[in-house]
Amino acid sequence: MRQKKFIAEKRRKKTSVKLLATAFFILLSSCFVSSCADYNETDDFTAQPDPAFVEPYKDLNPVKDYINREAYPNMSLGALLKVVDFNKQELAHAAAVTNFDNVAFGTSLMSGSIVNAKGVMNFLDMSDLLAHVEEIGYEVYGSPLFANANQADEWLATLTAPIEVPVDYVEGKTVNFNDMPVGNYTGTIESGSASITKYDDQNTLKINQRAKVRIIEGFDVDPLAKYTIVFWAKADKEASFYVNFSGNRIDGSGTDGKWICKPGKWQKIVVEAQSAPDATEGYLRIDNTPSAPVYIQKVEVGYYPDNHRPQTAQELNDTINYAIDTWCDKLMEINAGRIKLFDLIDEPIDPSAELENGMLDLKHSTEKIFWQDILGSANYAPEVSKVARAAFEKYGGVPEELKFFISETGLEQQKVFESLKYWIGIWDANGAKIDGINAKLNLTYSENPAKQEANKASLDRLLANLASTGKLVRLSNFDIKYQDAAGAPVSAAAITEAQRQQLADYYGYVIKTYMNKIPHDKQAGICKGNLADTTDPVGLWSVDSKSKDWVRNATYKAFCDALSGQ
Repeated sequence: MRQKKFIAEKRRKKTSVKLLATAFFILLSSCFVSSCADYNETDDFTAQPDPAFVEPYKDLNPVKDYINREAYPNMSLGALLKVVDFNKQELAHAAAVTNFDNVAFGTSLMSGSIVNAKGVMNFLDMSDLLAHVEEIGYEVYGSPLFANANQADEWLATLTAPIEVPVDYVEGKTVNFNDMPVGNYTGTIESGSASITKYDDQNTLKINQRAKVRIIEGFDVDPLAKYTIVFWAKADKEASFYVNFSGNRIDGSGTDGKWICKPGKWQKIVVEAQSAPDATEGYLRIDNTPSAPVYIQKVEVGYYPDNHRPQTAQELNDTINYAIDTWCDKLMEINAGRIKLFDLIDEPIDPSAELENGMLDLKHSTEKIFWQDILGSANYAPEVSKVARAAFEKYGGVPEELKFFISETGLEQQKVFESLKYWIGIWDANGAKIDGINAKLNLTYSENPAKQEANKASLDRLLANLASTGKLVRLSNFDIKYQDAAGAPVSAAAITEAQRQQLADYYGYVIKTYMNKIPHDKQAGICKGNLADTTDPVGLWSVDSKSKDWVRNATYKAFCDALSGQ
């Protein structure tokens, strides 16, 4: 649907600035939902009908208007949007604000999108959207506060990095070529030629042009240690060569990283280097160029050991608690009590890790910092909920209005559900604030009757399980994909009207089953994943292939009918 211009006429008495702003934004959105005069009229504005609406759905009201608020006082309808699309205040924003009770932003407001490696937090987008929703009297469902993915991993890595400590220089191996007899060089010559020869009244190592020769070797290397290699070099005319330390080329100041040896006198050359990460032996190799032979005398290698140590368990605990405190404090300061419902923890269950009692474990990592690895699995939710709740209240949030959910995917699998329930039980017993479960759906409609019956049975079981927890229940990612009888996906471009109606009927079935199986006082609502069709026919609106207008389809009507109890 195209964005339309609206005709505004002043009616009746003046209203407050807030009411004017609210009316404006509601009417700005109304062209996407209804052309009926009753809906489009308010005290202060009249919206033009949108000619993009086509039969048979043009006279339907906004979807959220069909919820019986008396019978279902906690029921709400949410939409998932990107922050950038919402803040543009264009088509997607209008459709969401007009048809849905609240909007969610997925991972967009998680720490991974806000906090950089140095801990600097960018809340500009969040500030803009919260100012806007406050102005129009709208609601936001908060992104997960804590998770394993989409976290400020670089910041956490910086905070938990090993600590620098003072270390002493360690003297290592020394080679003095004056102690070697004139003749063949017994060290490693990788290419070309080199020998021990009499030069400048002493025995030296002569490295001929284009030769690659290790001038010191046979010592252990630590890839984290910083090595200092000192040797004396002389040439009869200016010579240039490359230096390689245990697999790492170490550049000098000459062209293309060459090291330069001026003629006429012995020159002290100092190489500061680390070995290649996969190096297994220590050496320093000279890769001579065609310029001139190079004479080497006395090589010494020493090193500073790695000057870092891992943080102790107590230091890590203190560091992670600092990160939790800082993140929650800054987030809730910006929030100022406006977002009242949050996913506290997102997808904690590891479906591939089983405990001795048969339950699935939480996710753990040896590569990244996972909150639960530092806080302990049993104390994870209690600790983060305590800090987040305190920060919410600190910045003006009303304690009774705050609700925390645990969001999880795959809950249609019995073991995943039972495991989440198990962990919630432990967290509850340890004092966590967990008000509800946000079940991320992964639904499909199948033309195969047996498969579709199995799909329905799986949904029914999921909702019965969720109801058994006694927690608030929210369904998110509410998109249903369409499969033909052979199991092949049917795209939005290929779906027929009859198939669309079957899909719409299943949407209605899911909504009505949720409203019937979940106790009314435990209904935290349903959040639509996509408003308009993508490549899949998942939208309440189809997208016109030529005009790109959004056009209501059978799913829109199915939502209206199901929410009204039909």
